[in-house]
Amino acid sequence: MTARTTTAERVFARLREEILTGRMAPGSQHSIYRLADELEVSRTPVREAVLRLADAGLVTVERNRGLRVRGVTVQDVLEVFDLRLLLEVPAAAFAARHADADQCAALQGHLAAMEQAARDGDEQAFDGHDRALHAALHAVSGNSRLGEEVLALRASIQARGAVTLHRSRGAQEILEEHTPIVEAVVAGDVRSAAVLMRDHLVHTAELLARQLDPEVDVAAWRTRTASFVVSSMLLSDDISRSSDPGRQERT
Repeated sequence: MTARTTTAERVFARLREEILTGRMAPGSQHSIYRLADELEVSRTPVREAVLRLADAGLVTVERNRGLRVRGVTVQDVLEVFDLRLLLEVPAAAFAARHADADQCAALQGHLAAMEQAARDGDEQAFDGHDRALHAALHAVSGNSRLGEEVLALRASIQARGAVTLHRSRGAQEILEEHTPIVEAVVAGDVRSAAVLMRDHLVHTAELLARQLDPEVDVAAWRTRTASFVVSSMLLSDDISRSSDPGRQERT
């Protein structure tokens, strides 16, 4: 690793922290020259860091003006959750049909860890175990890109402050949405796993949208989302059988 790379990494970490903590406010504009002066570095590592921030969706680069810090919009939230629904609802159905005993135990372990973090009031641990539970669910598919894509989607808005924990709901409410999903997967209940995951994601999207705009009307989005999820094969009679014969001895 070269000295310039090290400097660019340090600048990236510093600017990212400034954005996530709100010290660089959404919508604010910043000159590359001024940032370089403030950080006491040359402009080259600042430019490299800014390009990484742009790739992460945290800023937009404006020609001859530097960068502008991006905020999260309602449209951002709804588009992210459109994609999460298309990926995670089928993943939940697949897990309910195919997860083996070890995979079910892993899901239950992550759920128990969430419960403990909620009791301890440890927000960071709770969020980490929430992510791990979703990742374990995706891992059943055997497709590593699934987990990577969902993680990137979550980060694209969470990194800019779009979270519901302790803003529009508490840890216990989040836990109460995850528990029946895990129970449905462990029981091999394909339809319930899919529907519960859909409801969890839709509810989360609506809460985030209302945090950004208390007057927002998400009814049309909800109807459209329900339509394209329900019309998929995973909620058809063929795929919503309660379990596979080989899945009945998993507990």
